[in-house]
Amino acid sequence: MKFELSRRNNLFLILGFLFLTNAIIAEFIGAKIFSVEKTIGINPAQIHIGDAVYNLDMTAGVILWPFVFILTDVINEYFGKKGVQKLSFIAVFMLIYSFLAVRISIGLEGADFWVGSAEQSGIQSMQQAFNKVFGQGLMIIIGSLVAFLIGQIVDALIFEKIKEKTSNKMIWLRATGSTAISQFIDSYVVLIIAFYFGGNYSLSWIIQVGTINYLYKLTMAVILLPLLYGFHGVIDKYLAKEISQTT
Repeated sequence: MKFELSRRNNLFLILGFLFLTNAIIAEFIGAKIFSVEKTIGINPAQIHIGDAVYNLDMTAGVILWPFVFILTDVINEYFGKKGVQKLSFIAVFMLIYSFLAVRISIGLEGADFWVGSAEQSGIQSMQQAFNKVFGQGLMIIIGSLVAFLIGQIVDALIFEKIKEKTSNKMIWLRATGSTAISQFIDSYVVLIIAFYFGGNYSLSWIIQVGTINYLYKLTMAVILLPLLYGFHGVIDKYLAKEISQTT
């Protein structure tokens, strides 16, 4: 018996896999806070606002989130709010599964030759290095999952409302509008849960990193609009072939 998926089903699978892959990777690398200034080789910004000093520090996970936004908007466009919500819940389940798998791997005792290879690599403890890199704290995991789920649900709802109000016109407005609102929530929720309640970080630091993360996401959402329109053009042609073949 020949098994063949429709173009629409193929599209949902491809978009879904891209969405899940980017979301999972972004969550795992999100534990790293990096300096934008040092990365591009300039001095820290040292922006003084009141008694606080702000630098351009961001979580590494924000690098991939703009692509997640685009995928969310494309999925919403062709499969609606339910399509986004379904993939979001699957992503949360897969993230929980991934974190559990990592926790199990952390509890395994390292082989002697692997532990001993730390000296050759210039690392004091291979086991400790592995645990530090992959062993995100429970509050970081909870914060990431809660922020991700809230952000995706809000994004899908706002996108749908704007689409209805604009009579399916102005893709740029529903894409940037839904991102602007949902990611404002996401950018601060994850940091508040993970680092304010779950760590010893100050509220001013949370505001600093959250604001920089949010501004980056918003800027990238605007910059990547041509890519979003490109996706629409390719997908419309791809699905049009299926429609023409069935009529």
